[in-house]
Amino acid sequence: MKSGAELINPYSGDGDKGEQVEHMFDSIAPAYDFMNTAMTFGLHKWWKTRALNAATKALSSPDIKNILDIATGTGDVAFDLHRRFPKANITGVDLSAGMLGVAREKLNKMNDTAKRSISFIQGDSLALSLPDNSQDLITVAYGVRNFEHLHKGYEEMYRVLRPGGTLCVIELSCPSSPFLLSLYKVYSRKLIPLVGRMVSGDSHAYSYLPESIAAAPQRDAMTAIMKDCGFTDTRWLSLTFGVVTYYIAHK
Repeated sequence: MKSGAELINPYSGDGDKGEQVEHMFDSIAPAYDFMNTAMTFGLHKWWKTRALNAATKALSSPDIKNILDIATGTGDVAFDLHRRFPKANITGVDLSAGMLGVAREKLNKMNDTAKRSISFIQGDSLALSLPDNSQDLITVAYGVRNFEHLHKGYEEMYRVLRPGGTLCVIELSCPSSPFLLSLYKVYSRKLIPLVGRMVSGDSHAYSYLPESIAAAPQRDAMTAIMKDCGFTDTRWLSLTFGVVTYYIAHK
């Protein structure tokens, strides 16, 4: 049975959540990078660095051959991972052809080593076309709250992650302080949707954003789901007054 963010769709009407999320990201792909920077005041780059630093330290071995970046979007995490692990094969998976188009445009401007090492494929994170126990590291940035079935998504990650492998999830969250939460609600539910409509032209995408954040499991509730799907050594750390949280887990 669905619960939480699984019940929140970007649009009303027919179509399952996966189809609606795909349509939403196709719609906002040209504006995504700008909006990401604008609405986080550029902090998303620091959040990514902190999370990937933690994931790198948590690796059981520095010999990383295969990395999977789920919900890769426009490829920023995949490109950061390539800089950290230039010899690794990095696969970025996303539902949205529009987002992947932007990622491939960026990749085309990079050197030949990057072009050989990084590949972007359109696919469903709930049914990955990858072998069991094949990935040394899996990352997901701002993607799990968009899953139609969160447990199924984590079960797929667990399936393709090798024993001893590491999972790193970055996700937006709500501040725990009541005072900060009240300010956050005004910003996320009023200002961001207004700017998002003006920049992207999609009247729903940036209203869906705060609704899905509020409904998604956070912190201990998120690690409990990870554990239920088989992951061990789970931990989380919130940054910037709790507006983002990263999670580290292992198989």
